[in-house]
Amino acid sequence: MELFGVALSLLALFAGFGVLIGLLFGFFGMGGSFLVTPALIVMGYDTSVAVASGLAFVFATSVIATLKHRDLGQVDYKLGVLMIAGTTAGIEVGKVGLHWLEGLGLANTVVSVVYIGLLGGIGVFITYTAVRGGGGGISHDAEAEADADDIPDIAKTIQSYRVPPMMRLRGGIRVSLWMILGVAFATGLLSGFLGVGGGFIRMPALFYLIGVPVPIAVGTDLFEIVFSGGIGSFLYAIDGAVDLTIVVPLLAGSALGARLGAAATSIVDEDEIKVYFGVMLLLGAVAVAVREIGGLIDAPVLQLVSLVIILGAAALVSGAVVVSSVRELRAETTTPTRAPD
Repeated sequence: MELFGVALSLLALFAGFGVLIGLLFGFFGMGGSFLVTPALIVMGYDTSVAVASGLAFVFATSVIATLKHRDLGQVDYKLGVLMIAGTTAGIEVGKVGLHWLEGLGLANTVVSVVYIGLLGGIGVFITYTAVRGGGGGISHDAEAEADADDIPDIAKTIQSYRVPPMMRLRGGIRVSLWMILGVAFATGLLSGFLGVGGGFIRMPALFYLIGVPVPIAVGTDLFEIVFSGGIGSFLYAIDGAVDLTIVVPLLAGSALGARLGAAATSIVDEDEIKVYFGVMLLLGAVAVAVREIGGLIDAPVLQLVSLVIILGAAALVSGAVVVSSVRELRAETTTPTRAPD
């Protein structure tokens, strides 16, 4: 009976965790393996099981979230396929660089420093530009023409290079095919070098470098993860490393959370989305730094502190997303209508 109670508690824990991760995944297009894998490792699961189960969860959750974004018209399939092609090439080159550093015995140190620097740097940049104010609110119509004032200056510069063939993307954006492949290759290079999925790199790259609206950047990033996560989880499943007792309850919760998170991107103001994303990355950088310090000084307690920071950040940002969504919905329903003359 006691064993049944423990099993039930674990199921409830994983289901609740799944709601939390699914909400973040649907809202940002990242956060799955970033949160699930370290949590499972701290809970005592083997690293291979934690990685494989986390990847399988990410794949299934990305499918759920992508379908919701598709319903909202926030997935650019043409851009997604081009990004997959460029990212795949970049990942292979990044792996070569990683293996070269491993041969020199510098891989762990360099990757950790670059990873923390990227998380913190991107987080500071996104939070600063969003708080400073970089344009108007988001357009809820994915087919609407993008407002020139809402497109970042870097993206405007990239779009100005009219090297044929030119591609027309959702939001009325026109950009050279070679610029898209170049951005995709660069983000793939970083992903392959760091050994991560790269959602925290791709989503900002789609907005700040190519210029697509944030909701479409999230939806298109999730579309890419469906393919990368699917291939990875399939390969792990062949080896029998995927633990369904972990994945199934996580998915039960994330099925709800992912759809809520995706729906929130069409409600919450674009600058708020960027602020939440930036804060999430900043706290993630702190958590990774604490974990690395714990490994250097052989202090296991810092591994737990790192996990608490990550989970706390997830709960904090998820709560903020829900509150913002409720506030926007109330504002829409309480907006007074003009009485007829």
